[in-house]
Amino acid sequence: MRDLTDAEAALPALLARVAAALERLAPAAVAEADPETAEAMRWDGRHLVAVPPASTVPLDRFVGVDAQVAALRRNLASLARGGPAHDMLLWGARGMGKSALVRSLARACRLALVETPASALATLPALFARLAPAPGPFLVFVDDIAFDALDDRARALRSLLDGGVAARPAQVRLAVTSNHRHLHRREAEAGARHARDAEDDAVALTDRFGLVLGFHAASQDQYLAMCRGYLAAEGLPLDEGDALAFALARGGRSGRTAWHYRTEVLTRLEAGL
Repeated sequence: MRDLTDAEAALPALLARVAAALERLAPAAVAEADPETAEAMRWDGRHLVAVPPASTVPLDRFVGVDAQVAALRRNLASLARGGPAHDMLLWGARGMGKSALVRSLARACRLALVETPASALATLPALFARLAPAPGPFLVFVDDIAFDALDDRARALRSLLDGGVAARPAQVRLAVTSNHRHLHRREAEAGARHARDAEDDAVALTDRFGLVLGFHAASQDQYLAMCRGYLAAEGLPLDEGDALAFALARGGRSGRTAWHYRTEVLTRLEAGL
């Protein structure tokens, strides 16, 4: 038997290194969620993955949006019962609880929540195909949409809401949030004709949502009520002057600012201040 050459002797080690490199380059296997059992899922455009349910805000902490809470609760409760329900658009001021309210009411109504980024809008037909065989019901949640123009993603969303060929199944509804009433940013530099066309298209998209709810900036009294509620849950009183100074430093009043103020008060207590 002949002796192995140096190259032949080194071959097994080389092949082992190549195999290890290929294994590192290969995408990791994704454990797909079972829509019939998962309470919360995330869709990334290709995979549906089960995730731990996010923490939610108690419904009695939402201040100044009673009508919006009631309308959304009524719609989602009907969906949960298998009844008729609208697709939903929640729009308005930043930090006023749009996303938190969707998550809290989905939990309260025992709806399976599927979060997906706006970048995956064009893939929603594939998501709907995954959800269609399951009994559901499901709430597909797309947070913080803002189009620079009416692009392909907006047209895909418009088609889905319009009951097109790839419309969502009966047990699936969409909840979308945006800071903009018509889901797109205005282009100050656009010509009048172009701006008018874009506005008409954007209104046509918004009109396809059966339930459209506006969330407006908090008044001083509403902001203080939010702060008071958050601190009362911690057994703490409210210093109105301090809370208003905190909001002034942050540049605005909102539910998010009130929550941050609550955290600020707790950190001061922790530090002995």
